[in-house]
Amino acid sequence: MILADFHLHSKYSRATSPLMDVIGLGKAAKEKGINLLGTGDFTHPMYFAELKKNLTKFNEGIFIEEKSGTKFILTTEICLIFSKEINKVKKVRKIHLLVFAKNFEIAEQINDWLSGVGNLKADGRPIFGMNAVDFTEKMLKISGENFIVPAHLWTPWFGILGSKSGFDSIEECFEDQSRHIHAIETGLSSDPAMNWRVSELDKYALISNSDSHSLHNLGRECNAFNFDEEKVNYQDIINAIKFKDKNKFLFTLEVPPEFGKYHYTGHRNCNFSCTPEESINLHNICPVCNNPLTIGVEQRVEELADRKSGFIPKDAIPFKNIIPLWEICEKFKVKDKEKILLGKFDNEMNVLLNAEIDEIDRIDENIANVIESLRNNKYIVKPGYDGVYGEILTEGGNKSQGCKEKDKEKDNKGKEKDNKGKEKDNKGKEKDNKGKEKEKSKGKERQKGLDEFL
Repeated sequence: MILADFHLHSKYSRATSPLMDVIGLGKAAKEKGINLLGTGDFTHPMYFAELKKNLTKFNEGIFIEEKSGTKFILTTEICLIFSKEINKVKKVRKIHLLVFAKNFEIAEQINDWLSGVGNLKADGRPIFGMNAVDFTEKMLKISGENFIVPAHLWTPWFGILGSKSGFDSIEECFEDQSRHIHAIETGLSSDPAMNWRVSELDKYALISNSDSHSLHNLGRECNAFNFDEEKVNYQDIINAIKFKDKNKFLFTLEVPPEFGKYHYTGHRNCNFSCTPEESINLHNICPVCNNPLTIGVEQRVEELADRKSGFIPKDAIPFKNIIPLWEICEKFKVKDKEKILLGKFDNEMNVLLNAEIDEIDRIDENIANVIESLRNNKYIVKPGYDGVYGEILTEGGNKSQGCKEKDKEKDNKGKEKDNKGKEKDNKGKEKDNKGKEKEKSKGKERQKGLDEFL
């Protein structure tokens, strides 16, 4: 089995760790249990030179970093900003797209073209004043084997279906070029089950990637394929995704969508978040400052959904839930246990997916309980909102919380609404100044190690 994470950023992107270079990525992938990485950022001239220097062709469209043995596929993310009128409403659109390229020659042609459109040196994820139709048409003219995927589909600011500057459908954005779009990236704040509620998305494969800006978050979302690592090539991967081949594209790994930093609707500056229903009752206005709320992914999905929660399309690729091991260890302040677990089970994915719970329990009961709850889809996460990541709420896992019979939706919403419970409701925090300061302190601790992504 191959675990592949296609969307990440190099040290040449803004707010990214200086350790995100080819050598660092290769080594970290081995520790994570990731077989195949997208390079990310191949449009940046300095990083492109680094890629050419450190990667050797392994198979057609697959490259290897020799020191670690990690395989790579050429990928990048670009930002398009353009004005477009839909239903007599004209507004500025901002979207992010992933691009896969088969080889360095094609990637170089892409870079040559884009260097005449924008400044490739400014950022690993460059910005262009171009619409998605023209971009796609030109990209496929360079090579019909280029593969374009809308990134983090639902996020408010740069998702194609996002609440701030997106569209109501893929077709609205790509027009006649939408026939060349075969996959979409779910993003951290949505999971496949949420996307299955929108029938118009059935035609697209759902892929999941980390969008990592640091080594420790590699693989927090990724894709599992049934290929021989020694024989797989670029077209094998693309076709498995494109045709949703369930014999080859096995499943995706997802952080709980509540863990994403745009899942709930809210207002970060006021420490306020709420469910879609509550937001509608508030007319999407923050009750603290009377400014518009940032509409979260759950609410945006609700707006476009034409199916009830729980529907599963016939050709759906299944998924499993994980949370990065370092996040779990940090929650319980047992950072030392991470090394012990990695030493015993070889890599992080083995710990999260394959290790016997009893064996993990012998090392740390809390970690074992959280991993068990994730495997059983019985986790409890306080939802993220407006740029703030979600938080694991289980103290010692669901076992100690007595929540084994509760489903995840009830757990999450119940925790949000219960002012008397362990975690106070955001509105309660606003009303109680002492509680607010206390929660702010907790928030700072919670965000340690995550600020680079905000």
